Amino acid sequence: MKKVNVYTDGACRGNPGPGGYGVILEYEGNEKEFSEGFLNTTNNRMELTAAIVGLEALRLPCEVTLYSDSKYLVDAILKGWLKSWIAKGWKKSDGKPVLNIDLWERLIPQLEKHEVNFVWVKGHDGHRYNERCDILATTAADAVRNK
Repeated sequence: MKKVNVYTDGACRGNPGPGGYGVILEYEGNEKEFSEGFLNTTNNRMELTAAIVGLEALRLPCEVTLYSDSKYLVDAILKGWLKSWIAKGWKKSDGKPVLNIDLWERLIPQLEKHEVNFVWVKGHDGHRYNERCDILATTAADAVRNK
């Protein structure tokens, strides 16, 4: 399997409000960027969307290292929250409904298709790709906000 790095970030101007995501795929030194803005969204939706878009862009199953500054996304996978939510009928441990089920359901087939290793990176801490993804995400958010 090809080894691909996927860098992601989401941004929101207000929460909810105009938002965007940024993604960089890196494979053997080649990079491809994706971004898109949405008029009314949340930061968590943009973080999830970034991961989904990055994984959906891979046509063949790959070994992926996905970097995100979203604890919501990374912890849901690494701490087993997603599996628990599914087992409990999309309820959190406090009994409240899980948010963004539509996006989690879109992410699940990608996690089954690819071997994905999630890595949390601290946002706004000088990580080259995280900083670039942040620029892509905020630029996309600002573009829809200013229309």
